[in-house]
Amino acid sequence: MCGIVGWVNYEVNLQDKSKIMKKMTDTLSKRGPDAEGYYFNTNAAFGHRRLIVVDPEGGGQPMTKRLGDFEYTIIYNGELYNTEDLRNKLLEKGYEFEGYSDTEVLLTAYIEWGPDCVEELNGIFAFGILDEKEGRLFMARDRLGVKPLFYALRGNSFVFASELKALLSHPDIEAVISEEGIMEIFGLGPARSPANGVFKGIKELPPGYCLIYNEYDGIRIREYWKLVSKPHEEDLETTVAHTRSLVLDAVVRQLVSDVPVCTFLSGGLDSSAISAIAANHFREAGKGTLETYSIDYVDNDLFFKPTEYQPDADHVWVKKMCQHIGSSHNRILIDTPQLLAALEDAVTANDLPGMADVDSSLYLFCRAVKEKSTVALSGECADEIFGGYPWFRRSEDISANTFPWSKATAERSRLLKGELSGLPIEAYVASRYEEALREVPRLEGETEMQHRMRELFYLNLKWFMVTLLNRKDRMSMANGLEVRVPFADHRIVEYAWNIPWEMKFCDEREKGLLRRALSGILPQEVIERKKSPYPKTHNPGYTKALQRQLKMLLLKPSTPLLQLIDKKAVMEIAETGGAAFGKPWFGQLMTGPQLMAYLIQVNTWLELYRIKIEL
Repeated sequence: MCGIVGWVNYEVNLQDKSKIMKKMTDTLSKRGPDAEGYYFNTNAAFGHRRLIVVDPEGGGQPMTKRLGDFEYTIIYNGELYNTEDLRNKLLEKGYEFEGYSDTEVLLTAYIEWGPDCVEELNGIFAFGILDEKEGRLFMARDRLGVKPLFYALRGNSFVFASELKALLSHPDIEAVISEEGIMEIFGLGPARSPANGVFKGIKELPPGYCLIYNEYDGIRIREYWKLVSKPHEEDLETTVAHTRSLVLDAVVRQLVSDVPVCTFLSGGLDSSAISAIAANHFREAGKGTLETYSIDYVDNDLFFKPTEYQPDADHVWVKKMCQHIGSSHNRILIDTPQLLAALEDAVTANDLPGMADVDSSLYLFCRAVKEKSTVALSGECADEIFGGYPWFRRSEDISANTFPWSKATAERSRLLKGELSGLPIEAYVASRYEEALREVPRLEGETEMQHRMRELFYLNLKWFMVTLLNRKDRMSMANGLEVRVPFADHRIVEYAWNIPWEMKFCDEREKGLLRRALSGILPQEVIERKKSPYPKTHNPGYTKALQRQLKMLLLKPSTPLLQLIDKKAVMEIAETGGAAFGKPWFGQLMTGPQLMAYLIQVNTWLELYRIKIEL
């Protein structure tokens, strides 16, 4: 895993721009703390920060290979899980390799297949390749959006990078937000519209897309992967076996590394499955004992109260799983002062306001994990793929005419100050929702209800899941930790996409199909455990501290947040601990304290990035 920066300009000699490239690349040092590298020619400059995971000696970047009279140079962030399969294909075609890194295999795959190389890849990736023969830059991002890739065109300069902060370090790119950016933050945030970089003139390459940039045609973008709707013809028993096989293969493929690998373990179905499969593989391969990690909060046992969405605490289930798989477990405890302080760290890692303490706690957790490990496997994406969330089952969410995790659009818009209160936030969100629904591939013969369930899965895969993957990437890579997500293997997603809801919901349980598929891998009591979301603090001291901090900001005339919000409305939120807002801001967990923390993060973001607002 790494951080990448690229700059192409056909009218300026970029060999003279080494200081700018160094500055941009340095912003990504936490993504790649182990090494840095640069490439310059007349019209292109690449910068790279490396986190060494595979082939320490042979995987350095930028990497250049020559074929005939032409050179090909790559910068790459990611991990290929079918490296050896690809290497063998390419060896049969006569190619030779100097090392065993996936970087060299990916570059060689491009030399052989050109832009169609993306069809051959199984992994998580964002990369740019300078193709001297065709006179172009080729970029691509993985199918599900695990790895980020932003870009901007300023005059004759095309600039791209792993993170927004690197782009904003370029002298021609300013931190400016327009009305659209405000609507992204207050209408959709912490989610973002696909391709939207929030800052004016900055885009993100969407998941499953590739891009070509050259002197004559400018930017051309192509969707190389999309979901295809087709009849599911396997019976339930076969579907269960097929699902089990795909999950086992995805986890084992993602354990390849030259550095220590661990797993995140909450005691829930998804992380427990990954940990059990990994621990068994470690034993069979003679790799020793698997290290597992869980997160909890100081004094949470004193304040935790079961709810519909969080029925029980994790630590009892973590203990059961550790005993079952024989892992060496590490329980990371986070205290309220740490959580508050890390809200700023989370904004800096994300370059945007995020999921409040859901982000900051993950940031602190990853920092602790990094002390002993460099690679971790995590259970994200199973809920989106197999139907784990309440909105897959609640009739009011199924029939809702908006994103089911973000139903407070009208309440959000009322937080903006007078001159901004007229922004068409509700219409903006509605248009993004309707655009997404138009993309859903129909299956002939489906009932309206069957298609509606397909729409819900599409929204979750393309919107909600990407938000969680963004969060996981930024909080982990800000600590130099590579986190892999086996359930985001595109083969699992493609297969599960066409499994009827009735099968996914078999046994009248959320993720019923996946539960059946994990029989024999997990203890039955873990299989039967009701879904519990990512844990958050229940300490009332956290809410009180946020109230104090938000009130202080509102009473300070120079507070940047006051440029955007209705002071009276937000003060009422601060006074009531968030109760005045009435609904979750986002998802199930961003309620009272998390809403206050989000507004604090918006202020931190405006201040740290010295953002200009253009209306």
